[in-house]
Amino acid sequence: MEIKKIQDADSNGKKVLVRVDFNVAIENGQVKEKFKIETAKETIDYLLKKNCKIALISHLGRPGGKLNPEFSLEQIKDVASESLGMKVNFIDDCIGDKVKMALDKLSTEEALLLENVRFHAGDEENSLEFSQELAKNFDIFINDAFSASHRDHASVTGVAKIIPSFAGWRLQKEIMEMEKIKDGFAKPAVAIIGGAKIETKLPVIKFFEKSYDYVLVGGKIANEALDQKIIFNKKVILPVDFIDDRLDIGPETVKKFQEIIQKAQTVVWNGPLGKFEEAKYSHGTMDVFQALLQSTAYKVTGGGETLEILEKNQAFDKFNFVSTGGGAMLECLSGGKMPGIEILKV
Repeated sequence: MEIKKIQDADSNGKKVLVRVDFNVAIENGQVKEKFKIETAKETIDYLLKKNCKIALISHLGRPGGKLNPEFSLEQIKDVASESLGMKVNFIDDCIGDKVKMALDKLSTEEALLLENVRFHAGDEENSLEFSQELAKNFDIFINDAFSASHRDHASVTGVAKIIPSFAGWRLQKEIMEMEKIKDGFAKPAVAIIGGAKIETKLPVIKFFEKSYDYVLVGGKIANEALDQKIIFNKKVILPVDFIDDRLDIGPETVKKFQEIIQKAQTVVWNGPLGKFEEAKYSHGTMDVFQALLQSTAYKVTGGGETLEILEKNQAFDKFNFVSTGGGAMLECLSGGKMPGIEILKV
């Protein structure tokens, strides 16, 4: 896929708006997941070397187009400074004179973190007027948020129609890895799909059913598939036993999944295999996770709950690639629309 890339941009000394995804888990004011924030560092460092003035824009949660302190990105400022290794200054809006004045004063060794873009209804509505407001203080737009690129929002596609726009380093890596999963993988290839909402997972199961050797299905979607009597081909392996009221996969299923993983050359994992947030229903997920850690296959994973497991077990370096995308990863792999990437095509 040919897209406009950050390295192609005439960015020297420019004012740059960077779409990141800092939509991370926060509990009692504490950031629980730093991975998404850390992935923005390569793009930001590159722009700093070009003497750019940088503003970072993101959403957080679902404030419904209204100001809500619970979803303020100010909570992330200190963690962003630490993760990015630089001073990050918070601005309590993402449009208007406050942004302009802060940019004028900004040194090229710092960055601005703008307030939650979803405090404005115009973002999710992809309003032209709001897109123009976002763009008007900047020379260049960089999309580095793969995990938001399945959204046709002002901060993803709207701005990209107004000022010169390019893919950041992280977005480029995500696209390359998704293409590898789709076409450049070694066999035997295994997909592990868990979590909830069969309607969102079914297209990606169908994709892997066609091209991979095995699709191992667990979690709530396995229950839904069984209840709805969905017919798959023999490559799709549903659980043969459960714990309690189907809240976790059982030992026979775990054993079967582990044997398949042991022989794999490529593994893609998205979603837990049971109600893992409760300790007694986490064994299936964790036993399969341990099998993945021992596997010598090329391993790719993604999804919010999956990232949580990696974070708790400090296991990011045990996987060849960890995607920032959950829904975006599924959408991309199942052939769905990725407006944030489409608009950057050459």
